[in-house]
Amino acid sequence: MNTWIAIGVTALGCYAVKLAGLLVPAQAVERPYVRRFAALLPVALLAALTAQQTFADGHALALDARAAGLGAAAVALVLRAPFLLVVAAAVVVTAGVRAVGG
Repeated sequence: MNTWIAIGVTALGCYAVKLAGLLVPAQAVERPYVRRFAALLPVALLAALTAQQTFADGHALALDARAAGLGAAAVALVLRAPFLLVVAAAVVVTAGVRAVGG
């Protein structure tokens, strides 16, 4: 039963956050600082999530096949490859490094 309580509280919390966002006055959202912050926040959060998922192993830092895959994706991005090719390069390099034993 505790799981359903957690699900209900989470659903209500998500609804409350959505409602709070809708209640913000338009003039507050239209400020240049707020617009710039809102544009850059998703990029920063995605970068932090990528770094945490790539270099963390529990409570320690790890440098393994995931880092090699991220490096391959970065190279593909610098070369302006299409998104699917970037993902494919990361997958192939990560799998190759793991297969070799890295």
